[in-house]
Amino acid sequence: MAAPIILSIKLMIYSGVYQICWSAELLVFALSCKLMPSTISNLPVCRACVEKCEKSGCVGDNCFQHCNFSSDEKLINSPWYLQEPLYQRWKQWDCLSDCRYHCMLAREGEREKLGDRPVKYHGKWPFRRVFGIQEPVSVALSALNLAMQFHGWVSFFILVNYKLPLRPDRKTYYEYTGLWHIYAIFSMNTWFWSAVFHTRDVDLTEKLDYSSMVALLGFSLILAVLRSFNVRDEAARVMVSAPLIALVTTHILYLNFYQLDYGLNMKVCLAMGIAQLLLWAIWAGVTCHPSRWKLWVVVIGGGLAMLLEIYDFPPYRGLVDAHALWHATTIPLTYLWWSFVRDDSEFRTSTLIKKAK
Repeated sequence: MAAPIILSIKLMIYSGVYQICWSAELLVFALSCKLMPSTISNLPVCRACVEKCEKSGCVGDNCFQHCNFSSDEKLINSPWYLQEPLYQRWKQWDCLSDCRYHCMLAREGEREKLGDRPVKYHGKWPFRRVFGIQEPVSVALSALNLAMQFHGWVSFFILVNYKLPLRPDRKTYYEYTGLWHIYAIFSMNTWFWSAVFHTRDVDLTEKLDYSSMVALLGFSLILAVLRSFNVRDEAARVMVSAPLIALVTTHILYLNFYQLDYGLNMKVCLAMGIAQLLLWAIWAGVTCHPSRWKLWVVVIGGGLAMLLEIYDFPPYRGLVDAHALWHATTIPLTYLWWSFVRDDSEFRTSTLIKKAK
């Protein structure tokens, strides 16, 4: 009787691991393709358009007053009160970025009339701004992910502190409460900077977005190790966490103060992501946790969602691309993930109370 059960568990583990590895291989291929330099921005037509725009301040009928600023930020041959609006300066839409954007739209309009498909400019698809926002759909979905993380964290906080029994010292029975609180902070921080980065892609927002993602993946890996191996002793937790914290900190400092190496960052993030997916998948296969099916859905769903990063299609109507759809898939997965966390807290609390009796 035990042999078929063990065999079925092994098959579940192998199938999950195969799914993760297959998705990881495809993701590596896709990201390596994305890192290949784009030559579209070097086309003579686009380059000539940008150069002409910087001199004249116009692309067709569209003219930009900040292309006529002198070095002291005063409008040439115009009074000081006609300076560029503050909200535009805050978003750093300067003459060069506006010229590139409108030359891109003009060029894409010409290509569309010829029946050609959209192409990438400066390594990015031609998105259309909405109220000065570069990728409005990705921004909205990042905000929804932030709201979903906040909802999951608050529901978890209420459950462990007000609905489940507490120890005599008023602390929770669940040994991982503090770790999940820290995870929630990292997650909300990541989605916040994701929304900012998709609003305006500049050097600062790019580094903050990348650094936040690295920090989240690093802490998620620590949490996966501690929970899957049921590490409860504080000294053991420090021994496990210290090397990973050192790795993540060093990598973030490298990206921010030495070189923003996209290839290296991709490899580090991919390694940490695959490692934690494997840990959760194997643990879900061998544990008797009542909500292990939620882990399987999140792990396999996350692997399948990577396909959206691989199938990198041009944005529909200049708004919705594959990356935006990937943001959309993380919303239900986040809800299910926090549902598992709540179930895990209830399961561990009931187990510990039974042992105490």
